[in-house]
Amino acid sequence: MAGSSHGHGHTPAAWTSVIITFIGFCVAGLFMVADNPVGFWAGMVVIALGGVVGGIMRAMGLGAPKAQPLKMTDTTTASAKS
Repeated sequence: MAGSSHGHGHTPAAWTSVIITFIGFCVAGLFMVADNPVGFWAGMVVIALGGVVGGIMRAMGLGAPKAQPLKMTDTTTASAKS
């Protein structure tokens, strides 16, 4: 199963999304401890913004390419003709 993730997460869209989301997580956590609801919700908005930015970057072609279905060849007809 480890070999089936061709480049999973190793794209500019994924890295940017994770970094923005992590910053939002840190902001929300800091303001939660500081008992500041406005700062907490600002951090939550930054977390959501990370997902939106990642989706936009993927739509721009900076994400992982969509997996193509495997094409199977029919070996029974090839060997029957020989």
